[in-house]
Amino acid sequence: MTASSSPEPASSAPDFAALWSSARRLHPIYIELAREFVIDAPAFAALDEPVDAPDRETVEQAQQWLQDMDDRIQVHQLRQFLQTSSLVDGDGLVALLLHFLAKAARTDSSRDKIDFLLVQYFSQRAPTELDDNGADLAYVAQGLEPVLGQVELKTPVWLNALDRVLDAARHCRSLDELLHGGVLEQGRKAKVQAGDLFYLPIALTAFTRFGYLMRRVFFRLMLADLNNILDGLTELEEQGVETIDCRRAQFSAQEPIVRLRMICQSWKVMFQAEYSSGQPLRMLVDLRASVDAAVGRGAEAEAGEKAAEATAAAKAAPARIAPDKIATRAVAATAGASATAKGAPHAAAKPKAKFAVSNDEAPEFEISAATPEWNPDDESQPPKRR
Repeated sequence: MTASSSPEPASSAPDFAALWSSARRLHPIYIELAREFVIDAPAFAALDEPVDAPDRETVEQAQQWLQDMDDRIQVHQLRQFLQTSSLVDGDGLVALLLHFLAKAARTDSSRDKIDFLLVQYFSQRAPTELDDNGADLAYVAQGLEPVLGQVELKTPVWLNALDRVLDAARHCRSLDELLHGGVLEQGRKAKVQAGDLFYLPIALTAFTRFGYLMRRVFFRLMLADLNNILDGLTELEEQGVETIDCRRAQFSAQEPIVRLRMICQSWKVMFQAEYSSGQPLRMLVDLRASVDAAVGRGAEAEAGEKAAEATAAAKAAPARIAPDKIATRAVAATAGASATAKGAPHAAAKPKAKFAVSNDEAPEFEISAATPEWNPDDESQPPKRR
């Protein structure tokens, strides 16, 4: 369904004191963002001065500076920064959300930033033990009250499509199936087709719930794939196999199993952090396929995935999405663990290590062609900032 424009809010005189207070709160965040991503944007010096009530011209200049920064900062940069920096707390997220929600011009970029910020804010507030059934619309609306106020829980029919997408995602058996089955594309299409109706409080609440639950599905599948790889490596080691062909996953034709195990262990560390860096999803998917092939279950797994993909395509006929990379930052353990693996004794990597990530630690995911490819041997990648 293509949504029509929602009524414009009644105009009112700007509260310059509130605008100035918000700009001062956002200024250090934007300066650090600019530094992190080498954005050529000088600081707005007046915002660093202890002035509570500047003149109107200064406030308007500060607003223009923020707008210029918003135009330069990309969605994936904001996502990456907020998930690796301790500079932005809950109050900072609220300030960012109110800033973007107050914008008169509703661009795709602003919409996607609001979408991510709401999911991030709710995820930080949600308890670890919250299950999927507990995260109903009323619960999410309550969690978003500091930003959206009280929301009337009368859901428009067109938002029911989000539950259908969630149901399809929960039926995916692997990360590869989620990426290739068109499920993510259906979620994006629902957001785009909402148009200005996306900004209705009930719609913002529904899309936040959708993003939160999709995030959990995504990381359950990622962790399941990693555990599957670790099981396969253990099985191969028990058969006396020491190397396997992993060229499809951008490794060598005779990749040592001990090295693959250590790389998977480093990925485990990344997934347990608040965010991780430059780890291509395609590499993880292809590594599972390589291990499956090596232990003799590759053909069966591939046939199953193709059947599932065909079923999903027949149901919804979505556009296929190109698998690429998750927009992330590096964790020092990644390079260290993989570098250690080159010289590690075989016995040191023998124990099987399954793992899980708690719900509140799961980072937002994104498929982005703009992210540099992760190199498991690159020790120059920066650690998480504090």
